[in-house]
Amino acid sequence: MSHHDAIVVGCGLAGLTAGVRLAEAGARVLVLAKGVGATHLAPGTIDVLGYRGEERVDKPLAALGGLDAEHPYARVGADGLVAAIEWFTARMAGGSLAPYAYTGSAEENLLLPTAVGVARPSAVVPETMAAGDLRSSDPVVVVGFRGLKDFHPMLLADMVTRAGVRARGVELELVPEARADVNALGYARAFDAPAFRGQVVGQLVGRRLAGDERIAFPAVLGIADPHGAWSALEHALGRRVFEVPTLPPSVPGMRVFAVLREALRRAGGSLRLNNVVVGAEREGDRVRALRVRVGLREERHGADWVVLASGGFASGGLELDSSWAARDVALGLDVAGVPAAGEPRFTPGYFDAQPMSRAGIAVDDELRPVDAAGARVLDNVLVAGATLAGATPWKEKSGDGIALATGHRAAELILSAGGAPAGLTTASREGR
Repeated sequence: MSHHDAIVVGCGLAGLTAGVRLAEAGARVLVLAKGVGATHLAPGTIDVLGYRGEERVDKPLAALGGLDAEHPYARVGADGLVAAIEWFTARMAGGSLAPYAYTGSAEENLLLPTAVGVARPSAVVPETMAAGDLRSSDPVVVVGFRGLKDFHPMLLADMVTRAGVRARGVELELVPEARADVNALGYARAFDAPAFRGQVVGQLVGRRLAGDERIAFPAVLGIADPHGAWSALEHALGRRVFEVPTLPPSVPGMRVFAVLREALRRAGGSLRLNNVVVGAEREGDRVRALRVRVGLREERHGADWVVLASGGFASGGLELDSSWAARDVALGLDVAGVPAAGEPRFTPGYFDAQPMSRAGIAVDDELRPVDAAGARVLDNVLVAGATLAGATPWKEKSGDGIALATGHRAAELILSAGGAPAGLTTASREGR
């Protein structure tokens, strides 16, 4: 049986953040996941807090104080959130896709258009999206491609115009390698090539672009060199260019995954996919080893610390079985916030407050799982990301912010408790 300082379950944003931060400090880290996680589905932005109830939030950091004590942000605190964002932006700026970088902070939300033109509050965004801030009244030309079926420039332009920013749509006939069917990733690979970018510029120059128009593209401006593709288009077109997130697969999300995965590797950590954690071996209030299914065989991995970041119901980290009992798949922890037998679990209105919307693993202020009475269940297990109870990320527009903040905080708590080799200096623990 192998042994590690820490095992992280899940490789979404929360899991990778925890894993990289621990590995940077010298811990022997193993990240186990059944798949690549939500990064490939998410828009690649860090949405800290977009809504409080029905009201849009303009300054998310200032709004954190109004959240209840069970919310994950209340566990992390404003300082912890700021530290996590600073860590993330530094890793992206100095990562394997550098000089591709992120901009923004938790102080203020930008308003970015979605693929259907609805304004979405977001705090920390790729540099390639920032010029799309709809708080600016500068007109927009939305560029689409007939071969990209999941992006509709005319619809997006119409919705942006209704929101008060003049916009028009343009659809180009260019298809990478003349393929019959191509998705966002196929276009992203094409945009890495100067020749394809040249074709795009050539077709746009003849569209009589006005001097104050900024140009929106689907978020496909490169996968290997997004900064190079984006900056080359801005230079060739002589105006601001920005990306708009598309339906999955998410190219910006893939960029985040690639940068953090490489950062984990460089720091000495290991990521294993197709590894499903199916149980734990306990000794008192500690987990000593995880049971992991790999294909048809089962392995055991020992660890001093475990970070559970396997996701919620959507990703299969939590399950609701045929008898309506909820459970944590990996460690068998109780799920808090689930209605009792006989009580309604769902309501008919899609946007209504759903009874199960805040369900997850309940934790204390050190992210350790607790029981219904609030007593700590396991001392060396910390929970992060969508597995946590107490938030409604889809409605708050807070999912990636919670994942980043709690993943980073989990790592910091482990390090402060001595969860890395004893010879580490203070500077190395802080990632300097």
